Amino acid sequence: MDRAQKQESIETLKGVFADAGAVVVTHNLGLTVAEMTDLRGRLRKEGAQLKVVKNTLAQKALDGSIGEAGDALFTGPVAIAFAPDPVSAAKVVAQYAKENDKLSIVGGFMGQQVLDKAGVGALATLPSLDQLRGKLIGLIQAPATKVAGVLQAPAGQLARVFGAYANKDAA
Repeated sequence: MDRAQKQESIETLKGVFADAGAVVVTHNLGLTVAEMTDLRGRLRKEGAQLKVVKNTLAQKALDGSIGEAGDALFTGPVAIAFAPDPVSAAKVVAQYAKENDKLSIVGGFMGQQVLDKAGVGALATLPSLDQLRGKLIGLIQAPATKVAGVLQAPAGQLARVFGAYANKDAA
């Protein structure tokens, strides 16, 4: 990799770090190509990505912005998972790490805050943005549904009374 390619890679990583809701740093020693493809597919379904990075280039892209604790994450065979949503990448990687011993979570960072393995695990347990939106819509629709049910009940009872009188008169 020549100097221009390294500089381009650093700029790309700076963009990734700036746009990502959270970045999960993993060690991927021993993962086969098929396993990496499976992990990338799972991440893609959630709108996240996985990128294998060179440690020195990642540290230069961070430029000390998250401190020495952040730079310490980048040792060994590192891949980063990231997404605009802070939860989705952490959720998929944590689930995959439970299923496959070759992938281990080192930590991560969200903005300026460095997360350890437990922090990434806690982030993975939070509901995703789509799940939160679904809950909000359900909460907003629930009162309207109840009001519609209450308003329909007297009309339904009235219709049943009239139906009973009609059947009584017909008999």
